[in-house]
Amino acid sequence: MSDVADEQGGRERRGRRSGGGADARRAKRQGGSVEQFSYIRRTLKEFEVLDEEGLSLIENNAEIVLEEIGIDFRDDAEALAMWKDAGADVKGERVHFPKGLCRELIKTAPAQFTQHARNPQRSVEIGGKNTVFVPVYGPPFVRDLDEGRRYATIEDFRNFVKLAYLAPAMHHSGGTVCEPVDIPVNKRHLDMVYSHVRYSDKPFMGSVTAPERAEDTVAMAKLVFGDDFVDTNCVVINLINANSPMVFDETMLGALKVYARAGQATVVSPFILAGAMSAVTVAGTLTQILAEAMAGMAFSQLCRPGAPVVFGTFASSISMQSGAPTFGTPEPALVLYGAAQLARRLGVPFRSGGSLCGSKMPDAQAAHESTNTLVPTVMAGVNFALHSAGWLEGGLVSSYEKFIIDADQCAMLQKFAAGIDLSENGQALDAMREVGPGSHFLGCAHTQANFESAFFRSTVTDNNSFEQWEAEGGQDTAQRANTIFKQQLRDYQAPDLDPGIDDALTAFIAQKKDSMPDAFT
Repeated sequence: MSDVADEQGGRERRGRRSGGGADARRAKRQGGSVEQFSYIRRTLKEFEVLDEEGLSLIENNAEIVLEEIGIDFRDDAEALAMWKDAGADVKGERVHFPKGLCRELIKTAPAQFTQHARNPQRSVEIGGKNTVFVPVYGPPFVRDLDEGRRYATIEDFRNFVKLAYLAPAMHHSGGTVCEPVDIPVNKRHLDMVYSHVRYSDKPFMGSVTAPERAEDTVAMAKLVFGDDFVDTNCVVINLINANSPMVFDETMLGALKVYARAGQATVVSPFILAGAMSAVTVAGTLTQILAEAMAGMAFSQLCRPGAPVVFGTFASSISMQSGAPTFGTPEPALVLYGAAQLARRLGVPFRSGGSLCGSKMPDAQAAHESTNTLVPTVMAGVNFALHSAGWLEGGLVSSYEKFIIDADQCAMLQKFAAGIDLSENGQALDAMREVGPGSHFLGCAHTQANFESAFFRSTVTDNNSFEQWEAEGGQDTAQRANTIFKQQLRDYQAPDLDPGIDDALTAFIAQKKDSMPDAFT
């Protein structure tokens, strides 16, 4: 991982020396080919906020919630019957779980799994000591400095897929990187899945807005990977949100069943704004998260034992004055750290975090709040980090400029997560012997051998003198990011896709669209 980053940094520096000054630096910042990073293999120890007593307390409280309060599985008679057969106490649509039932069922889920990309070099390992950065998911709006805030279109969707493809530290293409409202609701999932396959060769997420759309996603994945391969390998991962507090609805359950039975991964995520959808305390929120997630993950194993599943959570706080969601505050960070520990105790991968903020612009508030979420994401040991780039305005907006800024921060944290190099070269004793007391290291052999790759170099920030910064236009970070994303989209070249697969996908999409009238609700 760090070798890739080092090699990338070396090419940047060689380009600056040969290209000559500001023009070469600007050209490098604004586009050109980039080498992709592998998913992160962390060497750092996870930061933990709960001791054994605290973890046991929350686990016991979650079992009380599952047994005494129960979880609603609404409008899904099949799910209720499956739970009854598994030994749960089903009363109407509410399921009460005997102590230990969910935890026992979850034991069949893998602790780590591969999500295969159509380009095998882009496949990712989810779980263990690995972290996968994934773009923003779900906003109906997009924003850039030129056109401001507006409803997203399929062109915007394709643009964000392309930007994620080009970003070295985006290990994944994501899912609903924005909601293309110019396409009918009942058909847009086809265009979205196709865009991930056509304009990227990284792993992607499927549709969960209706069971039949999940079925379409699986069918399209089989056209790309082959029926037998899909049946025995994970090629698509999907976000299943609990309707907190303590409810799973028919839409999410229907999609979960489709994917789990097809052997595809589901991220079971309680979606919580603490104070509104959970108690205001960290311990209470963690208890509810664990109960909801365990019920959903256990249900995936009822659908197909061994199906990949990820313990997910999206948990933030709200302003108790206005009711608006808040981000980057201490309490959600503590929830994130605690939930990561609980997931490791369950033996399943964990999803949380990202670059979350409530700011309306890619400004100082956005930077501070996003950093206060992204750093805990890495330090907690999150495996699948949704919303790692582009999130703005509490998730209502996918921002072009913030995508570029966030992706740059992800690349920096990728270098950090590699830890300290303790090799002979990393120890640098030969440098200290050569330089000795009172001199400097600028010209020594060790520096000459390592200077191109020694330090992370941002593609977005400016560290020049005031005079040089002013001569180059006096731009702030958002303005530089605006220039970069435009240049990247101009320079973008699609990865190769087998023409036969492309033809099969477009024929499938045409047939599906022709089979139903447009629906915009």
